[in-house]
Amino acid sequence: MKTTIKAAIAAAVATMSWGFSEPLRAQETFTLRFNHVLAPTEPFHQGFQEWARRVDERTKGGLKMQVFHSAQLGVEEDIIEQMRQGANIGQNTDSARLGTYVRGMAVMNGPYFVGTLDEVAKLRQSPTIQRWTQELAERHGLRVVCFDWVQGLRHVYTNKPIRTPADLAGLRIRTPPAPIWQESVRALGASPVAMAFGEMYPALQQGAIDGVELVHNNIPGRRFWEVLKHVNETGHILLINFQVVGAQFFAKLPADYQTALVEECQRAGRETSERILASEAAVKQQMRERGMTFTQDIDLAAFRAAGEQAYQKLNLLEDRNTIYREIGKQR
Repeated sequence: MKTTIKAAIAAAVATMSWGFSEPLRAQETFTLRFNHVLAPTEPFHQGFQEWARRVDERTKGGLKMQVFHSAQLGVEEDIIEQMRQGANIGQNTDSARLGTYVRGMAVMNGPYFVGTLDEVAKLRQSPTIQRWTQELAERHGLRVVCFDWVQGLRHVYTNKPIRTPADLAGLRIRTPPAPIWQESVRALGASPVAMAFGEMYPALQQGAIDGVELVHNNIPGRRFWEVLKHVNETGHILLINFQVVGAQFFAKLPADYQTALVEECQRAGRETSERILASEAAVKQQMRERGMTFTQDIDLAAFRAAGEQAYQKLNLLEDRNTIYREIGKQR
């Protein structure tokens, strides 16, 4: 009888202890330090801040994002390696760089791959791309949060007018250090020079390169009108940006935090992309007012034809055509 009473008292004490300790248990919090190379004046920076605000709100402070502009945390390639090792860092990147881990992903950065935001949205449903992103996480430690962020079409900016691929012959054009990017620029007629984003302005000043290929919003963000005079709207790449975190870090997050991070990434990405496209006319006018000249009569058919060489050179033609079939896109 005494044993039964003692057991009952012990159980009651345990229940009371559990009841009082549970509300005092601290909420586990996570911090994601998010890095990008763009200037704080660019639309993407404001978009990343909005993404961070919404994640913080949705997780009630459980997951906080700190956004760092202008590569404040370091060079993109170094950041990606830190992410692979489990660091709580994220990076705005592209499929060209991710293609160094999963070869096929580079196709999404190829010349004239897709041309609209709706086509980009369809890419999420591609079984081939889903398989690649899964491989990227499981084998290479990089988790794609979303790729709904589109900076716009990339064009060539030089100090001479460019109307055909032949006009780029002999010109050294800066590219990011990734094979598909270099082969794309080479296919279009130029000599690619791999270089970090922040090094372009001094390289142009010193004559180390003859031009760059960027989106329009990059020009005012970095004051490139001071060293470049001709805008050549080749529109050779619709720049799809990937928001990536370490797979180890992502796996540690509670399921509802993971969902919040992904869904708010997609929402902010689409909104920011639409805002960029809507503001393009104003950005172009700003460039004109700063003395830049827009080249007329560009032979886009010739550039499109030339761009096919990049897919052939890197054996990505079959991958591209497979994705086209999956999303219902005509060549």
